[in-house]
Amino acid sequence: MAETEDDVCVLVPTYNEAATIGEVVSGLRDEGFENVLVIDGHSTDGTRDIAAEHGARVVLQTGTGRGSGKGEAVREGVERIDAEYVLMLDGDGTYRPEDAHAMLEPILSGRAEHVVGDRFADMESGAMTRLNQFGNRVINAGFRLVHRQDFGDILSGYRAFTRESFELMSLSAEGFGIETELAVECARHDITTEVVDITYLARPDGSDTNLRPFRDGGGILLTVYLRSKTHNPLFYFGTVGGILGAVGVGIAAYVGYEWFVNRVPHDVLAMLAGVLLLVGVQLAMFGVLADTMVVLHREQRTRIERLAEETGADLSSETED
Repeated sequence: MAETEDDVCVLVPTYNEAATIGEVVSGLRDEGFENVLVIDGHSTDGTRDIAAEHGARVVLQTGTGRGSGKGEAVREGVERIDAEYVLMLDGDGTYRPEDAHAMLEPILSGRAEHVVGDRFADMESGAMTRLNQFGNRVINAGFRLVHRQDFGDILSGYRAFTRESFELMSLSAEGFGIETELAVECARHDITTEVVDITYLARPDGSDTNLRPFRDGGGILLTVYLRSKTHNPLFYFGTVGGILGAVGVGIAAYVGYEWFVNRVPHDVLAMLAGVLLLVGVQLAMFGVLADTMVVLHREQRTRIERLAEETGADLSSETED
């Protein structure tokens, strides 16, 4: 099968996963994946040695301490991969190697260029705290609202993608925001993306998570918002404009009440309300104009791609004649 050959490389970013990395690598090799690359963020618990003992190729991430985070590890890992297809999963034992074939099937069949494993399709009891489940659903809802796409579970660490599609992306996240950036870039570049149901397991005893819910969750939400600037500028500028406008209206209402009821003038506040309303309206208008430009750009790009396909088809038919 194609999955057992050199056109698939399994990428496993790790940091202090000694309790689980051995079983993860062995499980992948049992499924027929011989090309396993573990890129380690300077673990201090023997993760690298265990991974190598179980047959993985191990690379030490650049930087010091925890390397430069998971995002940098993923980028460095893909740079070291020559295979055409990449399967990516965490080394914490929460993803089943048995699901790898289902993850790769849309890629290998040519239906998709990027695949996201949906953890919520079959989540083992205790695999995710209620707080994390709530945070995940909020972030996924925010992504659907901002980027007008539904990728099921954008924070999933189980991914499959073509190296070609990965090279189209502009990625800069250092930590756990890398999954969000991958989803945003898929939406931005119209990369054909498919969602596959997977099983999400509870972390084995002795394995501690590197995720910090509030800090990392806040960073992920910020990434979703900031990345909307080029994909959904109406939301990006409209949100700020709406907030400023609402504050301006509130201040104006207070100034009006004080003047008509108590005959107390607030000249400075009145000026502030006017400025806020003006800036809010201008930002909203700029968002509308920018959104129109983005839509026109997408339509133009679609026409060019369609023309290129038709031209290629005509050239190929002439060659056959």
